[in-house]
Amino acid sequence: MRYSVSRLFVLLVLTVMSGMLSSCGYNAIQQNDESVNKAWGDLESQLQRRSDLIPNLVATVKGAADFEQETLTGVIEARAKASSVQLTPEMLSDPQAMQQFQSAQGELSGMLSRLMVVVERYPELKANQNFRDLQNQLEGTENRISVARQRYNGAVEVFNYSIRMFPNSMTNGMLLHLKPKEYFKADAASREVPAVNF
Repeated sequence: MRYSVSRLFVLLVLTVMSGMLSSCGYNAIQQNDESVNKAWGDLESQLQRRSDLIPNLVATVKGAADFEQETLTGVIEARAKASSVQLTPEMLSDPQAMQQFQSAQGELSGMLSRLMVVVERYPELKANQNFRDLQNQLEGTENRISVARQRYNGAVEVFNYSIRMFPNSMTNGMLLHLKPKEYFKADAASREVPAVNF
């Protein structure tokens, strides 16, 4: 009889502990962390696609005999800088690292925009089918980057909330010690209102 009571007690303790573990949020936090990492990987994939398109675009533009070399050099340098700043999933909680990454990507976007504005002065280049194809691919990639940023920020929102809500916050505080992830924010230059002159 005594043996079966102790077995019953152990079984009861194990049942209560498993119930507590299933509601402590550990698995949800892990799943949300993986969602952020996946969303970040998807965003990096689209940024890499843009980076891969740039050499072909620059080579096509170089074919225009009198095209401004300064603009091409700026695009090449911005691409090199953007490619050199890498963020690992572990660095997504570091505001300074995220700011540095976003700044490099913003600089590249700005140089590509400048390139497209300058191209308007070269009708023979705009008529080039290869250039138009590359321009369309780049525009499509920019749209994909925008969607990937939104999905990343959505995953960050879910993750950050999951480590702050009760009882997950206790689980995170005692076991995981995960920090909130940084959102992908707008570049500071994009907040300025452009001057429009007629």
